[in-house]
Amino acid sequence: MVTSLKSRLLVACLFSTTLSGCEVGPNFTKPHAAVPPAYIQDQPAAETTPYVSGDAVDPKWWESFNDPMLTKLETEAVAGNLDLQIATQHLLEAQAQAQITGAPLFPSLNGNGSYTREAPSKEGIFNAFGSGANSGLAGGGIVPLDLYQYGLQSMFDLDLWGKNRRAVEAAVAAAKSSEEARRAALLNVEAQVASAYIQLRGAETVLTITQKNLDSANQLVKLTNEREQAGLTTALDVANARAAQAQIASQIPTLTTQRDTLIGQIGLLLGVTPVALPADLTNPEAVPLAPPVVPVGLPSDLLRRRPDVREAEAALHEATAETGVAVASFFPDISLSGSVSLQALQLKNLNEFKAITYAVGPEISIPLFEGGQLMGQLHLRKAQQQEAALNYAKTVLTAFYQVDVALVTYNQEHATLDQLVIETKQSRLAMDLAEEQYRQGLADYLTVLTAQQSYLGAQQAEASSVAKVSTDLVTLYQALGGGWEGTYPQAPAAAK
Repeated sequence: MVTSLKSRLLVACLFSTTLSGCEVGPNFTKPHAAVPPAYIQDQPAAETTPYVSGDAVDPKWWESFNDPMLTKLETEAVAGNLDLQIATQHLLEAQAQAQITGAPLFPSLNGNGSYTREAPSKEGIFNAFGSGANSGLAGGGIVPLDLYQYGLQSMFDLDLWGKNRRAVEAAVAAAKSSEEARRAALLNVEAQVASAYIQLRGAETVLTITQKNLDSANQLVKLTNEREQAGLTTALDVANARAAQAQIASQIPTLTTQRDTLIGQIGLLLGVTPVALPADLTNPEAVPLAPPVVPVGLPSDLLRRRPDVREAEAALHEATAETGVAVASFFPDISLSGSVSLQALQLKNLNEFKAITYAVGPEISIPLFEGGQLMGQLHLRKAQQQEAALNYAKTVLTAFYQVDVALVTYNQEHATLDQLVIETKQSRLAMDLAEEQYRQGLADYLTVLTAQQSYLGAQQAEASSVAKVSTDLVTLYQALGGGWEGTYPQAPAAAK
């Protein structure tokens, strides 16, 4: 949409340039940004698993999780998310504003027609020409007049100093900035949907683990009661068993709340109520796993993919063009105006050749004294241009920082998960041994309780780490700017 608008305005600029002069003020040049040769941990040590590669990032990066439900949710989010719809309206507003701004590049042409019946004053200016009470006209008065007129009027601003063209340049850049802001909103929604879905599956996994451990705790309470009745243990072990049972049961409401909250969050992101979400979403499923190797592209490609960097560049372009507008305001404005019409006192004579009247001529406006307004406007625009340049530099620096942090976090979470897998395996072994020794009377219940709590904690930590690896990957994809698509993805026809 922005491309077609730019094409139309370019034609207008060329037309205006043939009749105009130069463009004053600074010309925009694409800013140069220093690009590091590699990301942090982009080249892992030989003994470390290479979790990332320099291959190009897939625009549909969420498909790398191989989860059909996640893919479905991402598609529905593009169609229904309200933030994306708002961003689309902002883009349409910016494009319309650019079209409005480009209108002065063309000559204006207006048609008009009028009919007037006028009775001049008997004591007015006509008295100076002997047309008053002593004029000899019938009745000593002036006969009312009928005046018929229709014709065309045109005006064209020569734009000798490029003020209008600079304004159009700024408006087109603003539309481009809105376009990139919409793409940034899209990437943000895609990341939020993926993170919420992965966290939901993680919460469901932890809830399932906790419920299974509660079943085991219930069995231990039953076993401890039986041993107490048989005189093989004391009421102290029974109380400890019931306390452990209650402690595990107390976690279930919190986990249930977390699960239901995430379902509601997904509904909000899709622009629907939770009851309108796919039924399969409420069925517990495994956490979608990250692929063994993740393509992260090259640092030199990051500035092309990140929509916030492109948005900051467009904002700098807009600020530069606005500075040109401020400079051009110091110069005279020259415009050409002309009109041609047919005018007659009687309707039957309106189309005669001698009824033609016309007017043509230039008009010049020279700013002589504005009370410092023009100078203040120029200082303002220059400061805004400098601010936009600094914002661009900060955006670029932030982009590389976020990628580096996301890479470190993603790689280190893999190392954490490796150790948690070992912890869970050994905790399960320790709990099985403790329960067996307790049944044989070789260990007290405190040993069983400690082993049981360690195993539950290890299971929960491992499940949370699995989910965190996947959500860290989502964060990494977001920091990388996602993939890249030449056009904004269209919503499915059925969802519109």
